[in-house]
Amino acid sequence: MSHKAVFYHAGCPVCVDAERRFVDSLDPKKYDIEIVHLGQAKNRIAEAEAAGVKSVPAFVIEGQPYHINFGAELSALK
Repeated sequence: MSHKAVFYHAGCPVCVDAERRFVDSLDPKKYDIEIVHLGQAKNRIAEAEAAGVKSVPAFVIEGQPYHINFGAELSALK
C-alpha cells in the first residue's frame, strides 16, 4: 500500500536542492510521489495552503505538512 506524498516547491535553489536530497530518498514502493512546481502551477497554491503549507519547499505526506527549509513564502508566489 502506497501513501501520498506531495512535494511543493518554487524552483528556487533551496527547493531544487531539497528535491534532489529528499524526493529521491523516499521509497517509491511506499509513497506515491507528486512534485508540484508552484511557480508554474499557481492554480495549486490554494491546495498547498489548505494542506498547511506556509513556505516552500515542503512535503505533505499523508495529509501532514513538513517544511524542509525556508525558500519562499506562499504569499510571494501569488
